[in-house]
Amino acid sequence: MKPVALKFAALVGLLCAALLPLVGLAQLSSPIAGGVPSGTGAGVHSPNSPFAPLPQRDDVLPWAMLTDVKLKKVKNRLLPVFPATVQALNDKTQRIQGFMMPLEPGEKQKHFLLSAVPLSCSFCSPGGPESMVEVKTKTPVKYSLEPVTVEGKFAVLNDDPYGLYYRITDAVSVK
Repeated sequence: MKPVALKFAALVGLLCAALLPLVGLAQLSSPIAGGVPSGTGAGVHSPNSPFAPLPQRDDVLPWAMLTDVKLKKVKNRLLPVFPATVQALNDKTQRIQGFMMPLEPGEKQKHFLLSAVPLSCSFCSPGGPESMVEVKTKTPVKYSLEPVTVEGKFAVLNDDPYGLYYRITDAVSVK
């Protein structure tokens, strides 16, 4: 996705995140003190969702580990602070499951976001960067509303220009 399009998509997501609480459609979680209580809001599977939550699997990286991120303010920016358990995953092969968020049109995707929870609005992000992983695959993966599992080289991103926290490259689809 082109940088301008990605920035526009991020802006639309932030706009949705800002407007949803005003119309009573959702609560948003916040890693900043005083935010919504943990376990509610964006990035947490709603019991009202028409999609089943991710099945528990011992062979995939748990989202609970990835979402355990704090933020620190550096000048006019918020940067992630990862626990040692997450930092230890960097540059190692990892397997993760989640819901596809396509970044390009088409039935098959080579570059997409994987989310801990399914999309409920095509213009809104289902959670923050702690609940998403950017995926770049070796071969295209067929888009699905069902959870997908990928395996590849995992990167922990301390200061990504697009605000992402995690990326998997050279990924392959696995069952």
